[in-house]
Amino acid sequence: MGGLLWAHLLVKLGYLIRGFPGHPLHPPLTDATIGAYTVSASLGFLGWLGVAEDRLASGWWLALIVGLIVSAPTALTGLADWLGITRGTELWKTATAHMLAMLTATVFFGLAAIFGHGAYDDGEVTGGSLFLTLLGYGLLTAGGYLGGTVVFVHGMRVLNLVDESATRAVVPGQPEKERAEGA
Repeated sequence: MGGLLWAHLLVKLGYLIRGFPGHPLHPPLTDATIGAYTVSASLGFLGWLGVAEDRLASGWWLALIVGLIVSAPTALTGLADWLGITRGTELWKTATAHMLAMLTATVFFGLAAIFGHGAYDDGEVTGGSLFLTLLGYGLLTAGGYLGGTVVFVHGMRVLNLVDESATRAVVPGQPEKERAEGA
């Protein structure tokens, strides 16, 4: 009986990093990450074109930094979800490709921030740092597509409780949601 209690508590503690059944933490964090990198790529490109370059260079680099900061909790919650997938399944293959694309994109964004810091100080967007940013953004887009496949094709963390009332659907931690997710 004691082991069952500990297992139940561990599942509940898992909610801190994975979110509740039907209300995962990873997807909303991806919105913040994608938003920051989208702003960075847009401002960097406009700055590189010469539109208010000094101000846009600041926005570009700072948005890169924000993206890198929010990438940490986004990646940790994604890793927690990935660790729960049965290894070797088609879902695992897609989720692994998603993870690799996102990690590679993050490396390129990090390199753009490192190599672009001097240009940021000078109020410029350099071609090399912009290239790294846009390369990262392309990988981010591909990884986002794969992440959508994980959810909308494979159905990961989707409960499919289509007849659940609207008032109950938004309330986390209900027993039927835990049963539907297998928590």
